[in-house]
Amino acid sequence: MKNNVFRKSAVAAAIIFCLGAGLGRAQEAAAQASPQPVGDFVAGIYSLVSSGGGKLPDWDKVRACFLKEAVIVLRTSRTTLTAFSLDGFIKDFVDFYEKPFKRGEATVVPKDSGFTEKVVRMKAWEYGDMAHVLVLYEAQITGFMAPQQGIDSWILVRRDGRWLIAGATNEIVTAARPVPPELRESK
Repeated sequence: MKNNVFRKSAVAAAIIFCLGAGLGRAQEAAAQASPQPVGDFVAGIYSLVSSGGGKLPDWDKVRACFLKEAVIVLRTSRTTLTAFSLDGFIKDFVDFYEKPFKRGEATVVPKDSGFTEKVVRMKAWEYGDMAHVLVLYEAQITGFMAPQQGIDSWILVRRDGRWLIAGATNEIVTAARPVPPELRESK
């Protein structure tokens, strides 16, 4: 009799365990199937780092989009690429907003006049919990300069059902380095 009760308990426990495991996998699959589309997530980054005159971006919101171990490599001059930690990337942006830019007699500070980055075109690729997004963007200090085009390459991972940036690189579009075919306008 004891063996029979034990068997029934063991079978019941096994059924509950399997149902729970199946439910957990179903919930995990649902979470992975319905995160914010990776393209929408990346486009949101450009909005987060943009700001109207007299306002600054919410750097905590920007920071929350990245893995704390993320590596960001940016074109910092015509001949230099600089690797940043997440904190270094945020500091570089903060410094940019504070820096006076001079052109002829005009001087402007981005935090006073505003700065925008916007997506022109993007190409996204997802595979499981990783994604790669190429972006053609335009950046502009409001009322001071013509938009400058650049290419960003974002590497993302999905954690706990949401996308996070693991790494990014960028390059500036020039006559010698035109927009790559993947991001050219379709005709």
